[in-house]
Parts: sequence; structure tokens; C-alpha cells
Amino acid sequence: MPRPTQIHMPLDLPARHSRDSFVAAPCNARALAMLDLPEWPAGKLVLSGPEGSGKTHLLQIWAAETGAELIQGNMLARADVSALARSGAVAIDDAARVAESADAQTALFHLHNLLAEQGGRLLLAARMPARDWGVRLPDLASRLQASTHVSLAPPDDTLLAAVLTKLFADRQVRIPDNLIAFLLPRMERSLAGAQAIVGLLDAEALARKKPISRNLAADVMQSSFDLD
Repeated sequence: MPRPTQIHMPLDLPARHSRDSFVAAPCNARALAMLDLPEWPAGKLVLSGPEGSGKTHLLQIWAAETGAELIQGNMLARADVSALARSGAVAIDDAARVAESADAQTALFHLHNLLAEQGGRLLLAARMPARDWGVRLPDLASRLQASTHVSLAPPDDTLLAAVLTKLFADRQVRIPDNLIAFLLPRMERSLAGAQAIVGLLDAEALARKKPISRNLAADVMQSSFDLD
């Protein structure tokens, strides 16, 4: 079986993702449902899943709709924890990176406690469950492991097909009926990969002044194939 094509191009991803651009599917349904609850057990929730499973998109939806502060895990050690807690809701993306420094772990511990004291909410996302982050601060580790945890599965063909279809439609690009089936086994298996290939095909079609076709897609895939 041939290896999937790896598209090497800068990803022109939007700074913010909206609910309208999120494609619901069985692999992310439980996570989306949890975000829509007005409360979580103990006010905290951990999302885990592989790269491209939609974690960042979900965090940005929740932050936009709740007014939560959104921060990267590797920035927490330098953040004003008290100011973050005053917002009443905080989302931390790539949260496993707090394990990289004692200062970040201490900051998250204090943030957790401050939010708990005021009935706030804490949403964290990482590729792995919290038990696998390598957190060395015992009190923080126990609190994280006691959090409600929802795992996102990698995007399946149904989700990727829906995302590809929506991305082409958003660009008002017409595609042949056989294009999605051609792309699915050859593209990177992630939502970012879907966005990358749609952008690349659209740009190539404009450059050639031709509509997107299966043959054009085959040319793009061939020229972008990872031979390593």
C-alpha cells in the first residue's frame, strides 16, 4: 500500500476557529457536548487526542462563547495567574507542556485553586491524557488526574470528507464527484492536512487557470509526495 502523500506547504490557518466552521462527527461528538454543558464536575475538563483531531478548534469555540482566556501551556509560567483567574474561565492549549518546568506546574496549581475558589472553569487540551504529561508536582498531578477527561479520536473518512467538502464550498470552488474519494487515501490524516490540500489545489488551479480536477490533484500529489 502506498504511503499517504505528505503536503509540504505553509499552513495559512485562521487565527480563530468558529463553531460554524466546526464539523461535528462521532469522533468529536462527546467533546463538543461536554463543552456545551453549563457546568463540569469540579469545574474542569481535559480534552486529549492526536494532532489534527480538533482540540484547538474546540478550545477556541469555547473561549469565544464563554469569554474565557486562552493561553498556551508553554506560556503559563510567565502569565499573570491572578489576572487569568479573574476572568472566571481559562482554556489552556498544548497543556502537557506545563510539565517542562516547575514554574509552569506551580502556576497551573495556583490557577486551578483560584478558579475552584470562585466557581470558575478550567479547560485543558493535550495530545495525551493528563496522567501521561509527566507532571512532578504531586498536588497538581492528583488534581489533573481527578478531572473529567474526554478523548478525541483521529478524524475518520466521514469527517475528513465532510471537512474537505466544506472547505471547497467555503472557497466557492466546484469539484468533480470523484475528487474527495481520490484525496482521502492520499492526504495527511488531519484537519490541518485537509485545509492544506484544499489551499494547495485551489492555488494550483488558479495558477494554471483550470478548474480543479482529479488529474490536477494527481499532479499535485505526485509533485508533493514524500520520498523519504
